[in-house]
Amino acid sequence: MSEQPEVLVLGGDDSSSTFVLDELKERCRLVEASSLADFIERINSEQPPDYCLLKSPVEGLMQINDSLSLLSQIPDAILQIDQNERVLWANRSAEKLLNLKLDGEMPKLFDLWEGAQIVGPDFSPVNSVLSNGKQAKTTVKIDDKTYFEFLVSPLPGSSPDGSKLLLAILRDTSDEVLQQQKLDAVHKAGTDLGDLEREELLELTEYERIELLKSKLIHYTQELLEFDTVEVRVIDQNTQELTPLINFGMDPTAAARELRAQPHGNGVTGFVAATGRSYLCEDTSNDPLYIEGVVGAKSSLTVPLVRRDLVLGTFNVESPNVGAFSANDLKFVELFCREVATALNYLDLLSVEQMHSVEKNTQKVLCEVAAPVDDILNDTSWIYERFRGEDSELCHRIKHILKRTQDIRDLIRQTGKPTGPNFAGAFLKSRSHPLLADKRVLVVDTDPEIRKSAHVILEQNDMTVDAVRSADEALRMVRTFTYHAVIADKRPPDMKGSDLFRSIREIHEHLPIMLMTGFDYDGEHTLIKCREMGMKETIYKPFIIDKFLKAIENAVTTHLPERV
Repeated sequence: MSEQPEVLVLGGDDSSSTFVLDELKERCRLVEASSLADFIERINSEQPPDYCLLKSPVEGLMQINDSLSLLSQIPDAILQIDQNERVLWANRSAEKLLNLKLDGEMPKLFDLWEGAQIVGPDFSPVNSVLSNGKQAKTTVKIDDKTYFEFLVSPLPGSSPDGSKLLLAILRDTSDEVLQQQKLDAVHKAGTDLGDLEREELLELTEYERIELLKSKLIHYTQELLEFDTVEVRVIDQNTQELTPLINFGMDPTAAARELRAQPHGNGVTGFVAATGRSYLCEDTSNDPLYIEGVVGAKSSLTVPLVRRDLVLGTFNVESPNVGAFSANDLKFVELFCREVATALNYLDLLSVEQMHSVEKNTQKVLCEVAAPVDDILNDTSWIYERFRGEDSELCHRIKHILKRTQDIRDLIRQTGKPTGPNFAGAFLKSRSHPLLADKRVLVVDTDPEIRKSAHVILEQNDMTVDAVRSADEALRMVRTFTYHAVIADKRPPDMKGSDLFRSIREIHEHLPIMLMTGFDYDGEHTLIKCREMGMKETIYKPFIIDKFLKAIENAVTTHLPERV
């Protein structure tokens, strides 16, 4: 005789079910469940009952039904599958997401997508769960823009045919994956922008380096960020002018527009450059800051290029659609612009390095020619005064020699200045003493080291220096040339310092004159006498550079003589 089937019975006393139970006792083996929990445990055991019987409505079963209803409403796709990946049950989200119809033959999960690809980390999640009984996780790529996170867990019990059961949860992670891919691409773009070999770049001209950077920026703006219109401007730190670097797809009038890093009257770009804050313009027709950059543009996104709290420039894109740019677009552009700012800064440092190297070489040349040029000027000016009025042709030629000799140092300095678009100049810090540029001074001292120091210090600030040894030479130079200031030792070898001061003033009444002194005793009271005659500044030797430059700056800004 075959073994009787097991019937699990749940429910309280119910007279209506007594007759049924009495009949079943003859044919089945009845097992009473003591509680709902006991009932569920027995169902999920390794040897579940063949049948279940409810003697009366059970509150717990209503909770189970409610739970199943809740499962069907969860936005994640939830499926019950067997060890052969056949779908046995699916909630509503799964049916909708996978276009499932479970009213016929049970489909296999991975057959639902044509060309689906498991991209890891677990490339066989079902087999992993079956082999170790632990949860497995992977990602399934449906197409280039659709990705599912796939979580598989073991379930107790088995299907009617004895197959093991598993729970599969699918979540659409397309936005997350694509966002991460874009972040990775931004990082790669930044690496590429910064992957510029120093030695190779130094061989390029400044213009060629800018063109290389521009080509990379345009490529990544189109391919990575998928923007068809872009404008990049850099800030001249001295004038705050926003100079166009890249204009792709912009209206020519807008591209040529003069803008400054000011929050008002300079459009969104000027506001972003002045504040260092990104600006998302949802609707150009209702935005008080927006100035048309592209004909028909309905929205724009502008981000500052910032390096260590210094705004180097701006990055602007525009769209013909209202609200075309999202918070994610803003995030990606800001990340991209960090890399752009780093690349700009790197190229700028190279330009500064080259300019500094050229400047050092120029200063070296200027120092080498300083003494010979001074001698030529001094000797030629003596000849000029000696023959002035005797031979007009001779004087004319001597004066020409003087002029061309003076030009030598200016020509050397001009040759050492950068040429081309001067991209680095937009970021270079201004001189500490900009008012000294293009000023000419005469230095009078018998000590060649003092004369040399004056040349080095002052010519680094774009000044022109003539240096002589004696008062007689100084007076001749003052009669021949025009200076913005005279710096003379208080005790020249051939005249009292106070007499030199008085004599220069007789030639040029308002020419600023400063006397230099050490810390020795002034027995002739030269400094006191000169102060009584109007001297404003005293310079101490050896030079304290900042005080030395400040004294000269005060002198040349008090009275600026006209050039002759």
